[in-house]
Amino acid sequence: MMNILIQGCTILDPASPFNGKISDVLLVDGSIQKIGTNLSSNAQIINGKGKYLSPGFFDLNANLGELGLETKEDFETGSKAAMAGGFTGLALMPNTLPPVDAKAQVQYLLNRAKGNLVDMYPIGTISQKREGQHMAEMYDMQQAGAIAFSDGDTPVQDAGLMERALLYAKGFGALVLALAEDKAIAAGAKINEGITSTLLGMKGIPNLAEELMVNRNIYLAQYTDSKIHFSTISTAHTVQLIKQAKQKGLQITCDVAAHHLVLTDDVLHDFDSNYKVKPPLRTQNDVDALLAGLNDNTIDAIVSQHTPQETELKQVEFETAAYGMLGLQTALPLAIKAGLSAVQIVEKMAINPRKILGLPLPSIGESQKANVVLFDMDTEWEYTAENNFSKSSNSPFLGTVLKGKVWLCVNNGLVWE
Repeated sequence: MMNILIQGCTILDPASPFNGKISDVLLVDGSIQKIGTNLSSNAQIINGKGKYLSPGFFDLNANLGELGLETKEDFETGSKAAMAGGFTGLALMPNTLPPVDAKAQVQYLLNRAKGNLVDMYPIGTISQKREGQHMAEMYDMQQAGAIAFSDGDTPVQDAGLMERALLYAKGFGALVLALAEDKAIAAGAKINEGITSTLLGMKGIPNLAEELMVNRNIYLAQYTDSKIHFSTISTAHTVQLIKQAKQKGLQITCDVAAHHLVLTDDVLHDFDSNYKVKPPLRTQNDVDALLAGLNDNTIDAIVSQHTPQETELKQVEFETAAYGMLGLQTALPLAIKAGLSAVQIVEKMAINPRKILGLPLPSIGESQKANVVLFDMDTEWEYTAENNFSKSSNSPFLGTVLKGKVWLCVNNGLVWE
């Protein structure tokens, strides 16, 4: 890699002795060679004034098209979108074709990811083919390199299967990620149940569909003395349920999608299918509760929930459109728009996601491997078709001006700027 001198950046890394200090940072051959003031070098110089240098962001919920759905996204385009968003690591949801339910798929993905700036961590399925009937080969997948287990955007409806999965995973120290939705309560509805669904004449998904499943899985985690992670929570009462469970000492963590921090179901009046996500966009009361949950550390992490979809699956009637929006390039600006500080962003998007998965934390110190992102909180930029690095274009933020920009990503001896 080229040698780089970042001048006058503010270091944000709670484990670093330089945390909070304005410093020059010299990167040489993929490592941090020197941190200090008034450093000089013949390296490429980057102005870090007003910018923050932190460990690279890590996404706990990214959907890339490989295996089998490369028309949505592949590793090349997904990596470019990740780097542009400041992410140097992605946990890959198993929503693929075929699903990642055996060690062969895990090994294939890991081999495909070699030599990449962005570290890719496959998540294996809980159930075979994500069908929710029989447990997948979880131990074999973990031995092959699966970082955790989830059925992705398909919630596990069978309580017995979830109980067995939690017990089995506990035996070899694995983490189960759960999407909370009771399908019988959701009943095929597409948006949040409330004033907006009534005005639009659409059947709504009540908050109860999420909260029943959260309550069930909390009880199962308590009964099995297991750890569980709730993916993309979205309601005010869910925040309270998880807060109470944590106060009891249960091994529970959770995350929220960045778009759930700034959007409500009020944006659906034009039936723009780019706003169709799962869980659905909720109300301002829910958004306020999610932000409060981040501030009091009930919610541990922010995710992109990057879900690329082909144009033909989005430019259709709202009822039949596919779920999901792009998220890798907009997660930082949305977190800023939601009012998070730079310190909170680093905690929720770089530090805690790795802690949840038990991964080593990158460190900003001399002689350490460089796994860093340089970003600011103030630069405005327009998100356009030209600077959208995803293969897909299903984002409601395309054509809008966003605040907060990534200037540099370094990892595995590779550089993006």
